Amino acid sequence: MIIYPAIDLKGGQAVRLLRGVMDSATVFNDDPAAQAREFCAAGFTWLHLVDLDGAFAGKPVNRAAVESILAAVSVPVQLGGGIRDMAVVEAWLAAGVRRVILGTAAVETPDLVRQACAAFPGQVAVGIDARDGQVAVKGWAADGGIGAVDLARRFADTGVAAIIYTDIERDGALQGVNVAATRDLALELDIPVIASGGVASLDDIAALMAVEESGIAGVICGRALYDGRVDPASAQALVNTKAADIKEPR
Repeated sequence: MIIYPAIDLKGGQAVRLLRGVMDSATVFNDDPAAQAREFCAAGFTWLHLVDLDGAFAGKPVNRAAVESILAAVSVPVQLGGGIRDMAVVEAWLAAGVRRVILGTAAVETPDLVRQACAAFPGQVAVGIDARDGQVAVKGWAADGGIGAVDLARRFADTGVAAIIYTDIERDGALQGVNVAATRDLALELDIPVIASGGVASLDDIAALMAVEESGIAGVICGRALYDGRVDPASAQALVNTKAADIKEPR
């Protein structure tokens, strides 16, 4: 399992929101590139970036901050927020983003997902953000009119690299991951699922690892890393120990 430290960008700063509410933003670092370097120094092998302003605007807003991160680190980066057309997909991948995340576009223009997956195999993920199982779009400000499982099934044959599933009510709330919903979604798909929202301790990561065989390939960790509830070294040791157990069964 891969742990993805999250860097959410608002006004050029690294912030965390509570349940996606923009007015709830807590600034954790006014230098996103420095934050990225810190996560890499702690041993993380991927970064998860979200252009929060872009998610609301429908187009990239924090481009300078993203580019500063790409210039500062060598680990692969996945990015979501405001990616609504093929030109933006192409531009971000050309800039060095390893994987783009399509969320609102997956609901409103699903053909874009298919087109992007065909053009860039392995570099497109679908972000499914849900409240009580129902998808939300446009920075979580609007109802997507479809259930999370139904949306995921639409892309079963497209070559999507991953589904990033966020429980909005738990995001930034430190209330624990919705393991059951994430597992149930993963069991419906052959696409790897990355869990997001609610990580509060190593126990949450361990709980996801316990049902990893359902198809859960990663977990995004935000506020718990920033406020010290999850120690990077301990988190990496936990997933690495499981990986070693799998490679060398007794």
